[in-house]
Amino acid sequence: MSRKSRAKPPSPFLRFNSSPDVIRLVVMMYIRFPLSLRNVEDLLFERGIDICHETVRLWWNRFGPMFAGDIRRQRVWRMRGFRHWRWHLDEMYVKLNGEMVYLWRAVDHEGEILESYVTRTRDKDAALTFMKKALKRHGKPEAITTDGLRSYRAAMNALGNADKQEIGRWANNRVENSHLPFRRRERAMVRFRQMKSLQKFASVHANVHNHFDLQRHLVDRQTYKERRSAALAEWQALAG
Repeated sequence: MSRKSRAKPPSPFLRFNSSPDVIRLVVMMYIRFPLSLRNVEDLLFERGIDICHETVRLWWNRFGPMFAGDIRRQRVWRMRGFRHWRWHLDEMYVKLNGEMVYLWRAVDHEGEILESYVTRTRDKDAALTFMKKALKRHGKPEAITTDGLRSYRAAMNALGNADKQEIGRWANNRVENSHLPFRRRERAMVRFRQMKSLQKFASVHANVHNHFDLQRHLVDRQTYKERRSAALAEWQALAG
């Protein structure tokens, strides 16, 4: 084996004056919690870390998608071949410079957000593009629960999996409730200005939320503490 093939890839934190631990902390605080850029700056200053709010913006834009990609790849690997996988699909309104756009989301039976996709329309073409993207990345589920939007039926007919669609009253509460963390984060950001930035943040926020969503209401205190410690340890190892 040649030396070139054994060489490690360069660290993504190379040429940054701050340590990787500080960068990971900054990115986690901004994406996970409903904080503004200046809120993060002030909280870090109380911990003895003096950075500008524009540095927070730079770091989340640079490292947020990278961390989210690592989390997503681990999730896809763990769920590969799982037979009883059920999806829930829904779309929500998001204001973009005063214009309403649609954020499509796929959530599995465990409440984890699989895919986020932003479009200006809510027709068959938008639903088809969204579903193709989700199926290509995550594979085929056993069943797909949707609301009564006819675009889902048309898209599933085009994909040939209309037999997997399920529609029922309150059957899609899983994905509708999953909007709440994003809504809280949206209010803290005041507004989005570009489709690209909305798509980027929605995708990153979904994966980070999945990582730290420990279902604390379903487990006892000790189990929650153990899971929280494990999630933080895994976060510290990202891009290591």
